Amino acid sequence: MAPMTTTPSSAQQLRTRTLGRSGPSVTAPALGCMGMSGAYGPTDDEESVRVIGRYLDAGGNLLDTADFYAAGHNELLISRALRDRNRDDVVLSVKFGAVLTPGGRVGGFDGRPAAVRHSLAYSLVRLGTDHVDVYRPARLDPAVPIEDTVGAIAELVEAGYVRHIGLSEVSSATIRRAAAVAPISDLQIAYSLLSRGIEDDILSTCRELGIAVTAYGVLGNGLIGGSSPDHGARAAFPRFQGANLKHNVALVAGLQSIADAKGATPAQIAIAWAAAQGEDIVPVVGARRIEQVHSMIGSVGVSLDQDDLATIEELVPRGAVRGDRYPPEHMRDLDSEH
Repeated sequence: MAPMTTTPSSAQQLRTRTLGRSGPSVTAPALGCMGMSGAYGPTDDEESVRVIGRYLDAGGNLLDTADFYAAGHNELLISRALRDRNRDDVVLSVKFGAVLTPGGRVGGFDGRPAAVRHSLAYSLVRLGTDHVDVYRPARLDPAVPIEDTVGAIAELVEAGYVRHIGLSEVSSATIRRAAAVAPISDLQIAYSLLSRGIEDDILSTCRELGIAVTAYGVLGNGLIGGSSPDHGARAAFPRFQGANLKHNVALVAGLQSIADAKGATPAQIAIAWAAAQGEDIVPVVGARRIEQVHSMIGSVGVSLDQDDLATIEELVPRGAVRGDRYPPEHMRDLDSEH
């Protein structure tokens, strides 16, 4: 069977899920916007605006960004794309806290209450809005209690500048501490066929507390269904180096067989697999070209039953990938990995 080529055109073709007990109703997959600001190579702003528009026109509503993506460029891009649209039709999920150098490198994370308020003030202007729907620290600041950071966001919720509080890449212990301060809508964290560490205890903690998971990296940073995974920014990632890359490319190649059987692509299988892990899982898929939007939305039409999921597990067993997902200095920033 040939891969799906149907262009989605209505909201009925997208799943609608709620971000936890307290969060908003969102469509899945969500659109990850980081790649539109040069994270994986040159981009075109006009094409990026069209990408966002195509996703929204297909019924999508959840846009994921961060204030530090190209030092605010990504937020300005989203603002352009939303200029003639109804703000209430869009759910903006924004990460904050990364401290950038003039060269654009991340030099730490700032979770102090004053920094929370400062970051939001600039995001509201760049996004051209009076509120953010989900606001979350990008990483845990080891020098600031999570209670202080979340407490500051809770004050912004009370003031009407933020609607819901999210977390990103934190451990079960940190999730519990944060949830004791204020309701948490979702945890944004890597979860895919190639990154399944949250299945140890983080996922069960989220489910116990009624917190959804917005799963990024569902395509393994391009290992699944990507093109030329051996160059660009990803070349610094251990999974894309030397023998690791050769092993990992061979590993995910097995998905082609089930993709062919479903009339889909390996990327669509990976997205559908993540969505099939529970109603509380919302895949976040990055796109910077129109055809990628068509592919991600087309994944909603891929139905995986228990036999299919078992076959995928045999093809890509948990723990079979080789190499960490980030370089050592970035892995050290992940409270979720400690």
